Amino acid sequence: MTSTNPARHIFSFEGGDKLTTIGATFFVSYLYHLHVDSTHRKWASIKTQKSRISTINKSEQYHSIWLKHIGGMSEANLNRNTLGLDGATIKKMALAIQKSLSIPRA
Repeated sequence: MTSTNPARHIFSFEGGDKLTTIGATFFVSYLYHLHVDSTHRKWASIKTQKSRISTINKSEQYHSIWLKHIGGMSEANLNRNTLGLDGATIKKMALAIQKSLSIPRA
């Protein structure tokens, strides 16, 4: 697959290209809505939500890996999102999802 944006950062872990397409913050926000708090709807403000959700649904085998990696990401980088969530909150949400899904933390 040829990237249309050569400067685009792609996560280097398994399935990272898909998480790059979805966005780490969107991924956490949407899964938090599904598995922890159904009233959380920050993800719903994104115009491309349908295509992102489709990619999430097709990438379920990577979810636990992604959540673990997101927990180790820089809060400064996670702060750069359009959902209005700060990095520390995103990490806490990822941890809550892991607990909800009984995913061992590493």
